[in-house]
Amino acid sequence: MAAGVKYIGGGTGTLALDDAVFGERFHGPLVHETVRAELAARRRGTASTKTRGEVAMTTAKAWRQKGTGRARVGALSSPHRVGGGVAFGPKPRGYTVKVNRKARRRALRAALSMHAERGSIAAIDPSKFDTPSTKAAAAALAGLDGEGRVLVVLTDGEETCVKSFRNLSGVGVLHAEQVGVADVIGAGRLVISEAALTRLTEKAVAR
Repeated sequence: MAAGVKYIGGGTGTLALDDAVFGERFHGPLVHETVRAELAARRRGTASTKTRGEVAMTTAKAWRQKGTGRARVGALSSPHRVGGGVAFGPKPRGYTVKVNRKARRRALRAALSMHAERGSIAAIDPSKFDTPSTKAAAAALAGLDGEGRVLVVLTDGEETCVKSFRNLSGVGVLHAEQVGVADVIGAGRLVISEAALTRLTEKAVAR
């Protein structure tokens, strides 16, 4: 087992870290590839324009063919006319980049190990939050070493703790199931409950 992490916010003792997860060597290219894939998957890709064939417009001539002194024109839906279709405009697309599950798990272990190595992980005991209290959450984080954005990882049954941390500036709260490599890498410090750590460990070593 890797060295344990201390509790903040009134907890006692330490929370042990599994060396199988938090002892992984850092793999820069793999982590970069996984983060890129996760961020790309969050893009909606819903931009859309109408081509000249999709524009609802009359097919009648703009004016009569003779006697006006004007040249004949084509369809009014032509891209160079106001209200016409768009040439080479965007269409809905997917930005998904495939990274296999084994590589994702290894990248997650590498990201978590980075935090373990630099000592930027702390534990939180959700049972200390009987009622939602942003003040108590802020006081708990005041004793947290380091700097940068804080990511609080919790799981089911810890809603009171979620409500306590979610309104603090510079603090993000995620369910253990939703945590990705991009979230871990983007955080300067991690705060995690024992139950969330168990679920995150299972997620990182799943076969």
